[in-house]
Amino acid sequence: MPENRQLHFNLFLMGVGHHEAAWRHPRTDPALAADIGHFQNLARQAEAASFDSVFLADGVEARSDGGWGLISHFEPFTLLTALAVVTERIGLIGTVSTGFSEPYNLARQFASLDHISHGRAGWNIVTSAGDRAAQNFGREANQEHAVRYRRADEFLEVATALWDSWEDGALLLDRATGAFADPGRVHEIDYAGEHFSVRGPLNIPRSPQGHPLLVQAGSSDNGRAFAARWAEAVFTAQQTLAEGQAFYADLKRQAAAYGRDPGLLKVLPGVVPVIGSTEAEARRLDTELDELINPARAISVLSGVLGVDLTDHPLDAPLPPLPPVTEINGAKSRFELVRDLAERDRLTLRQLVGRLGGGRGHQVVVGTPEQVADHIGTWFAEGAADGFNIMPPILPDGLTDFVEQVLPILRKRGLFREGYTGRTLREHYGLPRPAGRRSAAA
Repeated sequence: MPENRQLHFNLFLMGVGHHEAAWRHPRTDPALAADIGHFQNLARQAEAASFDSVFLADGVEARSDGGWGLISHFEPFTLLTALAVVTERIGLIGTVSTGFSEPYNLARQFASLDHISHGRAGWNIVTSAGDRAAQNFGREANQEHAVRYRRADEFLEVATALWDSWEDGALLLDRATGAFADPGRVHEIDYAGEHFSVRGPLNIPRSPQGHPLLVQAGSSDNGRAFAARWAEAVFTAQQTLAEGQAFYADLKRQAAAYGRDPGLLKVLPGVVPVIGSTEAEARRLDTELDELINPARAISVLSGVLGVDLTDHPLDAPLPPLPPVTEINGAKSRFELVRDLAERDRLTLRQLVGRLGGGRGHQVVVGTPEQVADHIGTWFAEGAADGFNIMPPILPDGLTDFVEQVLPILRKRGLFREGYTGRTLREHYGLPRPAGRRSAAA
């Protein structure tokens, strides 16, 4: 690996914190989750700290049990546009599902966001697991896992073709001749496939980045293959350094097999930093949050992930036998992560609920700023990460703690930038602007 590598940091925005019970903790104000000013302040703070990007998760369903996921969930394009107008440099990544969108509309929305933000848009590509979302779109059940990824592949074929349907320089705006655009440089794509039929061209010129940054967050076999072909950054979840190293190496190998430069695919595991001035203080905050978890609600969610009804299962017993992963049509990688965590650490149901409450399967690092910095530095140096998806357990305090206490340590060690050197999201990640497929360079 190059000796001058530096970390990439993405701030994962989630209401008033990533811990399941964050909204109940006295250091948060749950009303802020519905306040646009809250998100704008977080984005400005992350930009002042030179984070590469902010990121919004999204889903097109809501649980019916009144769970924490119902506490204000702004639609990503609306929120990211509001963030774009109060920031200048930080990237803006939004999640949109290929399962419940159409390529033309989505390509237009991301091109618009990229224009509005002057080249800072990114798309986190998901295929959506579970049946509840499907039932909001006229379907009784979601598509099979493999079918969802075939649709996603085709979706990306169409979306990238649409982004390239305008050549660079096609927009003329020549008032003297009356030429708005050069018709010879604006192209129909005439796509016809298994899932989509799209004529094109897109009704917006090519955006500053050419394509938004393409991000992916699935770690199943299908998810890895898809990421190796399409993704430029991957948000992932591994619990141990060895698992992180194995995922990192496999993904880079698969990217090379597609003829891509593996160095241009950035791997960013999620990490929940629970920070205290002493380790005891950090553990006290972690314990306070865990004690606020609603066990019944958490078990209901866990039952959906594992495909087993745990409602009446004893809290202080190990998990019952689980189905094989081949029978899971939801998020296969998350099923495997939770199963392996429970088996490796011999957790009871109660203990598992506590472990998952902090970050839904992402690493939870509890300790002093130095301990958090050491963990990040080790994963970075040992070939398990190119950076991290930062998931503060409480917001805004958790971000402030990370920015003011951890980042100075990493900067002193030469592991994180002092300030931005570029203006677009691709430039932050050190990625080239894609040549349009009809350009001479392509």
